[in-house]
Amino acid sequence: MTTQQSTFVITPVPAFKDNYIWAIANSTGDVVVVDPGDAAPVEAYLAKTGQTLKAILITHHHADHTGGLTQLCKAREIPVYGPPGNHIKGITQSVLDGDDFTLIGTQFKVLALPGHTLDHLAFLMCMPVSPFPDNKFSLFCGDTLFAAGCGRLFEGSPEMMYTSLLRIGALPEDTCIYCAHEYTLSNIGFAIEAEPDNLHLMRRQKRESEKRHQGLPTLPTTIFEELRTNPFLRCHSVSLKEQVSARMAQELHSDLETFVYLRRWKDQF
Repeated sequence: MTTQQSTFVITPVPAFKDNYIWAIANSTGDVVVVDPGDAAPVEAYLAKTGQTLKAILITHHHADHTGGLTQLCKAREIPVYGPPGNHIKGITQSVLDGDDFTLIGTQFKVLALPGHTLDHLAFLMCMPVSPFPDNKFSLFCGDTLFAAGCGRLFEGSPEMMYTSLLRIGALPEDTCIYCAHEYTLSNIGFAIEAEPDNLHLMRRQKRESEKRHQGLPTLPTTIFEELRTNPFLRCHSVSLKEQVSARMAQELHSDLETFVYLRRWKDQF
């Protein structure tokens, strides 16, 4: 049974080589953007759509996620939600794990996901969006979880990152995942190396390749899809453990150890 049609639309705004700035718009033309690393594509999107920027969400401090803040806020008095610590110039509303707030008629819940960076947050939107009216949640997770992959560990420990990934993996399976980069095909290439007998991966590679051939984004993905095809959420898999152990010449004793060496393998891929 289909729920009532959502009045919210999420649009990818491409930036740099492979970034996506996510624009969340309601039916009245109010919009929230996530991780605007560059102001120019956001301004172009607003001019094209006639929408009004009402707020900004920041997942972490890296420049390709924050670089457009100064310009976007120059002539606008809008709130900017992001990590605490005063290390990101432009944030007006520091938020912590478990906080929730409402913008443009929808609720957002904050999840702390350290690993890629120590300050990394995600924002869980609690409202269906078009064209996914049956999916009740949307997660904007920056560089923590990618389609068929995960972010590098620049600041956090492997334990932090793996805990953060498990937290994402425990969300409802129909949760839509909006990460910040178009890394899907390269991630799937590695995933097939790590889990060559995973038929879901083979089918996904074909689907996602067709999307990119048509110039379409591979995102959003879903928790359901990631649990089947993302090796970093499958460290419990016996066959994956065997592949990682053989490739890294390391005896593995736990899911966490599997993650540690899988991430190390991916860094060398």
